Amino acid sequence: MTDVFSTQERSAIMAKVKSGNTRPELVIRSMIHRMGYRFRLHRRDLPGSPDIVLPKLRKVIFVHGCFWHGHEGCPRSARPVQNAVFWDKKLSRNIQRDNANLSKLEELGWTCLIIWTCEMKDRERVSRRLKEFLSSGLDSISAQGQAVRGMTAKGFKLP
Repeated sequence: MTDVFSTQERSAIMAKVKSGNTRPELVIRSMIHRMGYRFRLHRRDLPGSPDIVLPKLRKVIFVHGCFWHGHEGCPRSARPVQNAVFWDKKLSRNIQRDNANLSKLEELGWTCLIIWTCEMKDRERVSRRLKEFLSSGLDSISAQGQAVRGMTAKGFKLP
């Protein structure tokens, strides 16, 4: 099946895909701010340049798009059939880079929370997870809200 858009139209559409300050990220930032926490954004000196950094707590939060970061089991993470080799390579590389960054952060003593964009449908649940993560002493919280080794989350496979 060929693309329904011309090359120029597809390029214009893809150029509009934002990498930071996305709607889900803004919602999460607003929730955290209302909880009374102060944070930094996209610290370039940390592996993976986390979306939200709480330096005093040594915690970071990533707001991951299901498609771009390969949220396992999510319908939004289905890989395109068109140009499959390119997309498999690109998305697999994203997941590998995420895993490496999570490992580096763990080694540096940071704890992580990954929030997937598909989870934003239930904001109450996301708010509870944020409160639990920010107020807990757990190493990390997975996509299901359970403590796991280091900073893994569903969709990420650490060696």
